Amino acid sequence: MSIHDQVHTKILKSKSDVDDWFKEKRVGLKFPLYSSFDIRDSGCKIAPVDANLYPAGFNNICLTDQDSAVDLMKTFLTDHYEDVKTVMLFTEEHTGNPYYADNARAIKTILERAGFDAQIAWPRKFESGSLTLETASGATIDVQEAHREGAGVMVNGKAIDLVISNNDFTQKYDEFMEGLETPVNPPYQLGWHNRRKDKFFTLYNELVGEFSQLIGLTPCLLRIFTETHNDFDINDEESRKKLALHVDEFLDRIRGNYSHCSVQYEPYVYIKNSAGTYGLGVTTARSGKDVEEWNNKTRKKMKAAKGGGGIQQVILQEGVPTEVSESGNAAEPVIYMLGCQLAGGFLRTHDKKGATESLNSPGAVYKRLCVSDLNVSVEGNPLENVYGWIAKIGFLALAREAREMNADFSTYR
Repeated sequence: MSIHDQVHTKILKSKSDVDDWFKEKRVGLKFPLYSSFDIRDSGCKIAPVDANLYPAGFNNICLTDQDSAVDLMKTFLTDHYEDVKTVMLFTEEHTGNPYYADNARAIKTILERAGFDAQIAWPRKFESGSLTLETASGATIDVQEAHREGAGVMVNGKAIDLVISNNDFTQKYDEFMEGLETPVNPPYQLGWHNRRKDKFFTLYNELVGEFSQLIGLTPCLLRIFTETHNDFDINDEESRKKLALHVDEFLDRIRGNYSHCSVQYEPYVYIKNSAGTYGLGVTTARSGKDVEEWNNKTRKKMKAAKGGGGIQQVILQEGVPTEVSESGNAAEPVIYMLGCQLAGGFLRTHDKKGATESLNSPGAVYKRLCVSDLNVSVEGNPLENVYGWIAKIGFLALAREAREMNADFSTYR
């Protein structure tokens, strides 16, 4: 029996208990508006390898999920904020990425269908007062100017009730954010100028331990072993040697864990920028020697960070090969959430990448995976059920991370 069938069966047997556990763990937490989780499924192990608070693929979730997301968005905003009518969608300042523009258009459409006056805006001036961007699907979006007025925000002559951020804040916007009383969700403090990946994975692994005990599963089958490596300098040979040593020690620890949880394949490691996004600053290694022998191309890759900043801290993360596929290509599930509710999903595939490689790169193709199918039959949708629960556990970890970081959820109720 594959790992997802095994987990699916155990969840169904303990459905009342896991539902109660999820409700109990949410008590006292404040929720980011949305999130997404990149998941890997090797057939004997399932785990998230990335958690995004500013998801950039709402255009890729299935149409049924996009329809369902309308009610989820309306419920979240009306439950947690009072009298929200006008919304600023603070997107990335991407002018040359038409696929991201489709994502922004999809979020704006969900907001408008939920009954909100939504404007895509940036805190900058345009010569003509706005900017029109083309999307990959052939549509257009209009980006408006946002400016501060006292402690509030104005867009297109309207006072904004809520700023929804889809900008991951790798770059700081301190001048715009300082003294702002208009609520921002997800909060500015959770941007990549401040957040680090290691905290999320620590919290996720703690929660998945509880969840696994509840359903009677060996925890390492859902955990993702992750360690932090500080003071990294790609240009310094001694620093690379220290990283190589850490990689070898980390791989030895993974082998020891695999001997207890029936994982048969040889471990490998992802080395990732701890404050990174968009698939930048990521490479793999099967030994410390791989690090010591990095060529110029790999070294250049490990210098790359969104916004042009350097990389000083990396995480070492257990590699999980992904075998889920409809066409023979490697594929990884991605699950989207609105608040604590499953909002959508898709399979990311890549015909130029193998099962052990990162699929989040140019050339990726998105296949159908609808979490809305769970409303029809949980029993008949094992993949959506299992991946959905991985995302729910990940969501709890993000909410706990936000609490530990004292993220500002002003006016949130």
